[in-house]
Amino acid sequence: MAKEKTVYQCSACGYETSRWMGRCPGCGAWNTLEEQAPAAPPKPIKQRPGTGAQALSLEEIPEESALRASTGIGELDRVLGGGVVEGSLMLVGGDPGIGKSTLLLQVSDHLARNGARVLYISGEESARQIKMRARRLGVEGKGLLVLSENAMDAAEKRWQEIQPDYMIVDSIQTMYRPDMSSAPGSVSQVRECASMLMRMAKTTGCAVFLVGHVTKEGAIAGPRVLEHMVDVVMYFEGDRQHEYRILRAVKNRFGSVNELGLFQMHETGMVAVENPSEMLLSTRARDAAGACVHCAIEGSRPMLVDVQALALQTAYGMPRRTTNGFDGGRLALLLAVLEKRAGLSLFNQDVYINVAGGLVLSEPAADLALCAAVASSARNVCIPPDWAVMGEVGLAGEIRAIGQAERRLAECARLGFTTVVLPRENMRRMHAPQGMRIYGVETLAEAISILIG
Repeated sequence: MAKEKTVYQCSACGYETSRWMGRCPGCGAWNTLEEQAPAAPPKPIKQRPGTGAQALSLEEIPEESALRASTGIGELDRVLGGGVVEGSLMLVGGDPGIGKSTLLLQVSDHLARNGARVLYISGEESARQIKMRARRLGVEGKGLLVLSENAMDAAEKRWQEIQPDYMIVDSIQTMYRPDMSSAPGSVSQVRECASMLMRMAKTTGCAVFLVGHVTKEGAIAGPRVLEHMVDVVMYFEGDRQHEYRILRAVKNRFGSVNELGLFQMHETGMVAVENPSEMLLSTRARDAAGACVHCAIEGSRPMLVDVQALALQTAYGMPRRTTNGFDGGRLALLLAVLEKRAGLSLFNQDVYINVAGGLVLSEPAADLALCAAVASSARNVCIPPDWAVMGEVGLAGEIRAIGQAERRLAECARLGFTTVVLPRENMRRMHAPQGMRIYGVETLAEAISILIG
């Protein structure tokens, strides 16, 4: 009897080959080819007919503003762009135990209390387990329907009977279509189930939340086409051992992707952090060298963060450069500018950078604060605790202007900062808060001399 041949399928893009390879020829991902047992020829899936809509010119299409509904959680509304859009398909990803199901159960409770029909479909937990979690979170459950189901066909029937306004699917990797021979979580199953949910959302106006697992690399498990199909992609970040969580949007068809939401994990669920600046600075060291406060802009929100640096003589032949929350290439560039333009010898120094609170600083306005923190640690001189620093540093050592300087200064004044060092160019076209002292600098050497000289 001839041996049945097996195929290798990429878990990221669905590429199939007869032999195993370390790198997928389709998408270029490493170690994603998985051996699949030979399966019987699948039954043909009967595709549903189209809508039969007529083509319209752009000027004939009626202008209607998107209807948004509040989730009851201000930080989530901020990330979504103002609320949940009718008929949208949203994907929430994150590590196991980070709080995705907890947050969506709280959202379901708020929407149900406002009179909406909410259907919570769970493929991982039983109805009793969801009841236990709801009791712990203080969720009343009036108007909230719970369905423990994995098969999409059965879930679709219940959806047609209930006609909900909102639906949560936890998680998309556990759902499957019985008429397909592949296992739940496979490329074809995830793609087909997401396609069915997208059709349901767009044709009925029901907003759908999808929960997605993530791989060890931090990407949402399943094919990348899943992120292209949905309207909003959000990631829950944070350490499970800490109480703070960060919600970011990496795709949003109805709003900005630069918004950020902060949450705090309590016994009663996720609590929105309304004042992140005060939270991030509450435990900072005030009399330690190597710490500098910077006002960053995350979307539409100014946020004060503590930039920390540690410079010490290296014990190795090559000095180490370690960063957390800041780009490593940008750090190497700024260290070179510090040594060349500010006269700071760092060729024999190990430099460690940390942005407190788990935030990631990607804007160039944080350059001057990082340089100030490194210089403070290298010379062992403390920067006054009521000073804030912001500015972009160029290769020639010049300090370039930054955006939204007035909003940054207002946030600094609100939290009691009395002195700010920023580019001199910004001082020509802004109004400083009353009682605040501002130093306008043009070069990096001038800024370092003011801060620690």
